[in-house]
Amino acid sequence: MSERTMRIWRGDANGGEFVDYKVDVDEGMVVLDVIHRVQSLHANDLGVRWNCKAGKCGSCSMEINGKPKLSCMTRMNEYGDDEVISVQPLKTFPIIKDLVPDVSWNYEQNKRIKPFTPRAEAAGKDLIMTQEDVDRVQEFRKCLECFLCQDVCHVLRDQNKKDEFVGPRFMIRVAGLEMHPIDAADRIP
Repeated sequence: MSERTMRIWRGDANGGEFVDYKVDVDEGMVVLDVIHRVQSLHANDLGVRWNCKAGKCGSCSMEINGKPKLSCMTRMNEYGDDEVISVQPLKTFPIIKDLVPDVSWNYEQNKRIKPFTPRAEAAGKDLIMTQEDVDRVQEFRKCLECFLCQDVCHVLRDQNKKDEFVGPRFMIRVAGLEMHPIDAADRIP
């Protein structure tokens, strides 16, 4: 066990600041574990979003020492013993409270995408996909929707073009649907 300094952004849409917390860190802990320890011992009103703690849901996305990461998958031993670990919410989205960003914009973009639309001749019939078809779209299905790619997208983050561009996450979703062998919707526009 060693004592570490966690610098956590505290505040809301009206502003805030980084607050330092000294906390004991056990071997094998990830950043989310340490945030929970800070929440338990020093700041029980700390807002943080998480769900699975297994790198499967993407809920715990945040910026750790300036880099977008999943806090449940970022091990504390990746950082030096004397290094201050700074955590803050994703910068591309408005802040609700502390480490919790408002990512609802992403769900609105998702609604704009035409749903899977099977070709008429395939409706009601057994569908057969070749392994090549499966392999082609499989990579697009691996997205956790953690929105880390949306956070680092300079078009969304720095140029504030959210009204004109849906971002990389939804370009991948559209590509996966476009490549599906029986989907009939035209998503190119």
